[in-house]
Amino acid sequence: MRQLTEGLYVSGQIGPDDLQNLAAQGVRSIICNRPDGEQFGQPDADQMAEAASALGLQFRAIPLIMGQLSPAHIEQTAAALAEIPGPVLAYCGSGMRSTMLWALAQAQAPAGPGKLSGDEIIAAAADAGFDISGLRHLLDGA
Repeated sequence: MRQLTEGLYVSGQIGPDDLQNLAAQGVRSIICNRPDGEQFGQPDADQMAEAASALGLQFRAIPLIMGQLSPAHIEQTAAALAEIPGPVLAYCGSGMRSTMLWALAQAQAPAGPGKLSGDEIIAAAADAGFDISGLRHLLDGA
């Protein structure tokens, strides 16, 4: 689990058995950015949602196939982060897609407390081990 901001973490694939430990660490919501069936044997979003619900965790599925990013993905991510209780763990195959979606949602957020600049977004991702400098043209003006 890698921290992007206070209250937002990203990771690679997790499974239902990981949720109890995450809840014990204070995570209150899960966002799945991995499409069902991307890798053999991965739990599907319905399994994860059921396991999360059993532990009182919120769950949102916003699956993203690399190369198929749309404005809807960014809007859904922004809405989820605004609506669900934190701390939040977003996961995908490696954490990169979750980081990219957070970065793009953050860049489009309205000005106000907690709004990060493009440089701050890139730095937060880098601190978590993700190089999103290729998104700078989409983050500038954030």
